[in-house]
Order: sequence, then C-alpha cells, then structure tokens
Amino acid sequence: MMKHISAILAVLLLASCTNSDVDPNDITAKFDGTQNIHESLERHKDGSITYHALPWSGLVASVRERNLPVDWSGYESISIEFAQPLKVGTQLKVGRNIRTFGRVGITTLRCYFDGQDVSQIGEVVLQTADSCDLTVKRVYLTPGTSVWDSTPIWTGECAFGNWERGFTIPPEHFLDAQEGDQLEFIYTIDTSDPKIEYWQFKTIYDGTDRTLEGNADQLNDWGCASVGDAGIFRIHLSAKDVKELRKIGMFTNGFWCIVTQVNLLKRGYVGETGSGS
Repeated sequence: MMKHISAILAVLLLASCTNSDVDPNDITAKFDGTQNIHESLERHKDGSITYHALPWSGLVASVRERNLPVDWSGYESISIEFAQPLKVGTQLKVGRNIRTFGRVGITTLRCYFDGQDVSQIGEVVLQTADSCDLTVKRVYLTPGTSVWDSTPIWTGECAFGNWERGFTIPPEHFLDAQEGDQLEFIYTIDTSDPKIEYWQFKTIYDGTDRTLEGNADQLNDWGCASVGDAGIFRIHLSAKDVKELRKIGMFTNGFWCIVTQVNLLKRGYVGETGSGS
C-alpha cells in the first residue's frame, strides 16, 4: 500500500513540475488544422510545426475556450518565430479584422494589437502568398499594459486608385513625434472594381524614393505593404523615421484604398492620467 501511495505522489509531483514549465502565453500547440484539404502539417517532438502551404489557404489555430471567443485585451502583440527565413511573403490574421504581412527573409512575424479590439478572438490564421514548406518554431502572446493617445495630423479623403493619387503630410505635423510612436491610417478598401482582390500602401519620406523604416519587415520588393479590410494600418516609427519626417515630411499613396484620416499615436500606460485608447 505504501509503495502504491508513493508511486501516486511521485506521478502527481511530476505532473505539477511539468505543468509549471508550460508557458501560458505560448499557443503553438493550438495550430492543428489547415483551411485547404490539400494542405498538410507535421508536428515535431520539439513542438515545432512544418506547414506544407498552398497560396492564401492557411494554417489555423482555434483559440476559443469552451467554444467561446477569448479576450486578448491584456496583450499587446502576437509573434510567430520561424526555423528559417521566410521564402515567400506571409500573412498573419488575428480574428476577422486584424492582420499583418511579413516580407521574404524575416524570421519573426509580429502583429501588434495597438488598441484595436481583440476582445472577441476565435482563431488565428497563417497564410502564404505562394506554395512552400515552412517550419513554425513558436507562436506566443506578449502581455502589455500600453494604451495610445491619438492626435489627428491629416484628415480628408484620398482614393488611391491604381497608384494614381496620394497625399503629403508636411514636416511641422511631426514635431511632437518620438521613436516608438505610431502612425495610424484610417481607411476603407475601394471595392468599385470587383476584379481587385488585394490592397496596398506605400509610405515614403516626402520628395524621395525611400520608404519608412518602421514597417520594413512588412514591405515587398517594391516597398509596398499589403493590407486587408481591417480599416486600420499602423507603422511604428524608428529613430530615423522621426528624424526624416521632422525634416521633410511624408508622402503616401497606394493601390485601391481610400484614406480618411492619419493619427499620431503616443504610448501611455494603463493608470496614467490623460491616457486614451
């Protein structure tokens, strides 16, 4: 009997130790399906996943609990680490309206929530722009207490069309900008041409052909960032961005998006007086 009790205690102790090593913010194991029956995935002993992808299908993680969406309002971002640099452009979709696009060559794809509504998240989807095999090492959430104070720096209505129109924000509107601040573009996708199935932004230092540095990981070979129908596009400003924008301002154009407002977002923290969301 004593041996039996000792054995049970040993198992319980082992289980307790094992559970304490589990990172509650690591959601890699939740990626267990694909959107296309012709795709497949392999799960390895170290927890990584090799995904055999088809264009714009998807590796899917259901993050629901008890079949209900989860509230990720206490997190600031989700990140995917890859075993090798990406060979094709890759998109991460969080819920229905939040997405970010990663360019070829990066090893970590990060999607910032930045005050967007993540209170009802049901699934996360990883999509590639072309057929490929990629290995996901880890997917994790980063807790955060940031809020963002918003100041409009441009309002209007600019319909890009097929790169036909754009707008300039002069340097005096960036005098309060600091490294780590964000530019927030409020837009709708232009659906006037039903044949258009993708939408893009290009942001450059005014009067140059140099794109902003803060979203370099999202840009394709032509310096364009792909966006979806979320209605919000954000760029985290680098020190170089701030220096150049204060000096010469910014020009933005793109492909089949309609921009109505640009905001400068400054970071605050929960509990600070005057911080907004």
